[in-house]
Parts: sequence; C-alpha cells; structure tokens
Amino acid sequence: MVKLVKYLKPYAFGIILVLALLFGQAMCDLYLPNLMSRIIDGGVLAGRTDYILSTGLRMLFFAFLSGLAPVGVSFFGGRIAAGAAMALRRDIFAKVLSFTNAEFDKLSTASLITRSTNDVTQVQMLLLMGMGGLCYAPVMGIGGFIMAMNKSPSMGWIIGLAVLALLMAITVAYLLAAPRFELIQKLVDKLNLVSRENLSGMMVIRAFGTREYEENRFDTANKDVTKINLFINRVMVTVFPVINVIFSGTSILVIWVGSRQAASANIQIGDMMAFMQYAMQVIMSFMFIAVIFAAFVPRAAVSGARIAEVLTTESSVKDPESPKNFAPSQKGLVEFVNVSFRYHNADAYTLRDLSFTAKPGEMTAIIGPTGSGKSTAANLLMRFYDVTEGRITVEGADVREVLQHDLRQRIGYVPQKGVLLSGTVESNLKYGDPGASDEWMEKSAEIAQILGFIDEKEDRFQSEISQSGANVSGGQRQRLAIARALVKKPGIFVFDDSFSALDFKTDTTLRRALKEHTSGSTVIVIAQRVGTIMNADQILVLDKGRLVGRGTHGELLKTCPEYYEIASSQLSGEELGV
Repeated sequence: MVKLVKYLKPYAFGIILVLALLFGQAMCDLYLPNLMSRIIDGGVLAGRTDYILSTGLRMLFFAFLSGLAPVGVSFFGGRIAAGAAMALRRDIFAKVLSFTNAEFDKLSTASLITRSTNDVTQVQMLLLMGMGGLCYAPVMGIGGFIMAMNKSPSMGWIIGLAVLALLMAITVAYLLAAPRFELIQKLVDKLNLVSRENLSGMMVIRAFGTREYEENRFDTANKDVTKINLFINRVMVTVFPVINVIFSGTSILVIWVGSRQAASANIQIGDMMAFMQYAMQVIMSFMFIAVIFAAFVPRAAVSGARIAEVLTTESSVKDPESPKNFAPSQKGLVEFVNVSFRYHNADAYTLRDLSFTAKPGEMTAIIGPTGSGKSTAANLLMRFYDVTEGRITVEGADVREVLQHDLRQRIGYVPQKGVLLSGTVESNLKYGDPGASDEWMEKSAEIAQILGFIDEKEDRFQSEISQSGANVSGGQRQRLAIARALVKKPGIFVFDDSFSALDFKTDTTLRRALKEHTSGSTVIVIAQRVGTIMNADQILVLDKGRLVGRGTHGELLKTCPEYYEIASSQLSGEELGV
C-alpha cells in the first residue's frame, strides 16, 4: 500500500482542502452540543426567550456549515479517489502491455483483469472512506472526550467502558473476517477465469454438449465466492446490533448516573445532555475508525499488494540501456547463431543449437512435426522471449541490444491465430502503419486475396470487425492478418503457419502474389503443409528442437528421412517425383 501513495501526490492540494473541510465540520459538530446545553440551562430553565433565539440562530448557522462541509468532501474526495484509481488502472494496463508470455503464465489473464478492476475499486473505496475516517473521526474522538471531561469529569469512566466494549466487538469481527479477504480476491480470480473460458469457448461447449458441466463448474466457483461473502456479512451484521446495544446502554447509563448527580446539584441538566452527545460522538468516532480498519483496510491492503505485485513485476525481456543501431548494409538479413532455448521451469530444451541465415529476396521455410520448436523460433526472432544460449541478429544487430519497438517495426508478423481487433477493416489493416495510403491498403488486400470479400461488403473498408474477428471466418481472418502485415511494408516477413485455414487454390494464388510483391524482403514461412513451402529457397527441418535437415525440396527428399516422411504423408508419388 505504501508504494501506491505516490498516486495521491498530484492531488495534494485537494487532499489538504478535504482535510480542512473535515476539520471545520468536526469543530462545528463539537460546538453544537455546547450550544444546546446553554439553551437548556441558560434559556429554557431560566425562561429567557431572547437567549434561546440568539443561541438557536447560532446553532442553525453552525449546523448549516456542518451540513455543507460533507458536500465539498464528497465532491473533492470523490474526484481524488477516482483520479487515483484511473492512474492506477492506466499504469497497470501499461505494465501489462510490457509483459512477455512468461509474465502472463505467472499472473494469468483472469487475475490481471481482476487486479485492474475489482482490486483497484477496493483501493478507491478505502481512499474515499479513509480520507474522512482518518481526519474527521480522530478530531471528533479527541475533541469530544475533552469537551465531555469539561462538562463532567466524574462520568468519564462511562466513555472508557463504552469504547472498551466497542473495541472488543470490532476486534472479534476483525479476527474472524480479515483472513477471508485475501481468499475472496483469489476466488474472484477463479470466477473470472471460469467466466472468461465459458464465454470464449462457447462454441466448443455447445459442440460437445457440456453446457450442464460448465454450469456446474461456474456454480461451484460462484458459490465459493458467495460463501465467503456471506460469512463476512454475517460477522458484520452480528457486530452492528452489538454496537447499537453499546450506544443505547451508554445513553441509559449517562442518564441514570447524570440524573442522580443532577438531583444532588453536582451537574446541570444541559451539561448532562451535552455530555451524552459528546459520549456518542466519541463512541461513533472510535466505531468509524474501527470499522475502516476492520472492513476496508484489510481487503484494500490485499488488493494493494496484488496491484503492487503487477507494478513491480519486471518483464523478462527488457530494452538495453544503451541500444545499438541496425546496419543499413545488412537490411533484412536474419541470422540464428547456435540458438538454444528452454522455457522457464521446463526440464528440456525446446530448441537446441539452431543456426541458419535468412537473406533478403529469399524464402526460408521451417517445417517439422508438432512440438518441434517452429513457432518458438518465430517468438525468439520477435523477442517475445530471450534466447537461453546463442544469439539472433537482425540486420547485423543482436536483438537483445536494440529497442524492441525498432526491432518489431522491421518485421511483419502473422501469428498462427489471426487475431483481429474490434473496429473496422481499415483500422485493422492500418494497425501497423496508420499513415498508409488507401491505395496501398487496397493493394495489400488484393495481394492477400481478401479484396473480393471486402468488395462484397456495403461499407467495404469501413465494415465492422467484432472482437477477435468473430464475425469473419478463419480463412478470412488469416488473410486480413496477412494484409495487415503487408500494409506495414516491413523488410522481414514472418508467417507462422498463416496459410493453414486456406484452401489449396487460394493458398497457391496468395503465395504467388506474395512472392511477386515481397521479392526484396526476407520471408520466413513456418508451415505444416509441404505444398506451401515446396518452392522455398531454403527449407529447414526441425525435429525435437534440433535442425535435422537443410536444403531445397528436391534435396531434402533425397537426404532427409524426416522431411521425406512428412512429404510422403501429404503428397502422392507423382507429386513427390518418385
């Protein structure tokens, strides 16, 4: 929580103003019982109407000020809490954008969503309640006790007894509820995870007829959260009647003891009534502080720690302090030099001693069975992970020694899953280069064999794309992703199994158009289909993370059994030339 204090610094003036308003409200509230005792003793009992009117007007004035202060506190306090929460969410989002897959594996997407929403809300609530509780309540408590002692020191023990009983009740509630607050946030993470999986996997759930199973899974997660919340609510609901008993008991005790002292002329009626008001103010102040520390602080502390964990988590991939420049003379050149890679906590290497060179104007293809490390090689080139051993150079510079932004600006990357963002066709195609001309955008769509689909739409490039491209087919999504990479005009293209959802005719036409318009660029194609890479200038065959073959299609059929096995399973003998 201490690390989050910096988010309040921009609102220092507002916080001072809120504290001043609360202090003024407390002074007014402390003065009102004193005026009331004067009206009773100096006006009502003495029969002085003029004194009652003049003192009553003063009471109305201070009551008006006391009622006006909370309006300002709510306005400024709300803006401060909301502004700090906004800054927190902004920084969390910016931090998450810098994370690699390793950080997402550690902190899960569902948990990150909870931390940037529910956890921030808990901190915001504490700020809103805490600003009042940590200024108004202490002033009222201390001031009320002093004023009560001035009225009747002999009844001070009543306040002490009431405060002690109150603190005991709140302490019991805190000990019962506090351990559950951290558990609540973890259960909310789980509920968020189940909800997210159900919504994103709705088609799979329906296809396999597991709706009832998923409903039960969600119901279990929902009930777990409900049970904890009900337990905490039951604790709090039990505490409040106890507090009411303490309040009522204190009032009865003050009246009983005060009436006996008034009968013996040791205290005036007005002072007794003022003492009772001050006693209530003291008890209310202690109750307000206790409730904040029992109900709001523990949960907000847990949420603050979870937020701080995100903000202090360092990405495993960092920009160098002194970045180097790319070599213009080696534009588009990509080299893997003895690259080995092992995922965090993995027992075995995913890639082992991989070396190759991809040159401009040539197509380098990577093929191999599932799990052989093909996509990992692409992830390492994009620097989504850092190599464990060896090095990767792009245009003569080690990818670890240049800025990530500069590296990725040179690469047009099309992932296995063609991810589109909500918006329009145009906003998606121009995502990598917002300044691209409409003519080049249309040409890129034509090369990617998606222009015909766009022309069928009434709004063409202004047609809506829903979240994740759910309103287009898998093949259309892949072609739009390819067009997006083309619009960027990079010197290096990386196609990570980006043609798998295309029919053979579209695949052939698209590859022919790509070859024509990317002749000066370095093209790296990762594929499962031999037909996609048969004409590549260089084919790399991976098996269990090792390079087991290198050459053209014809060479590998003769020299690489692993490649021949893959090719023979997909092509006929005539196509193989055997």
